[in-house]
Amino acid sequence: MELKTKITAEDHKQELLITRTFDLPVELLFKAYTEAELVEQWMGNKVLVMENKAHGSYQFENRDAQGNVLFRANGSIHQVTENKNITRTFEMENTPFPVQLEFLDFISLDEETSKLEMKIIYKSIADRDAMLKLPFEKGINMAHNQLQKILNTLK
Repeated sequence: MELKTKITAEDHKQELLITRTFDLPVELLFKAYTEAELVEQWMGNKVLVMENKAHGSYQFENRDAQGNVLFRANGSIHQVTENKNITRTFEMENTPFPVQLEFLDFISLDEETSKLEMKIIYKSIADRDAMLKLPFEKGINMAHNQLQKILNTLK
């Protein structure tokens, strides 16, 4: 499987740069990150809270068939500029990973193509490197492939 979502991790830095070009107008790509129904479809998580505004928050989770929480994440929204950018925190609950800071930039390349650039800053280089040891790259590629597939139906 070709990994279309690229992750750049420079030595001795506590950040990642994630980039992906989508065959989607920037408005649809932005909606994929801000509309709860779309987030649920491509991420496969239930959205519990989604307040896309300054001082807003979000929370989502995934449960097994017995109702046990498998994954829960939350964060604070610091800035949202429609079709341009989102600044937020991200925290995976019940894990050793501390809160991370995320800058999401949505870039229109033309009427039918857009690019997502995510800069993620971790508390330490060790935290960033621990994240990279997980199947993080494969997971984000699978999620972004699903995002493209689902939003193709809305074009």
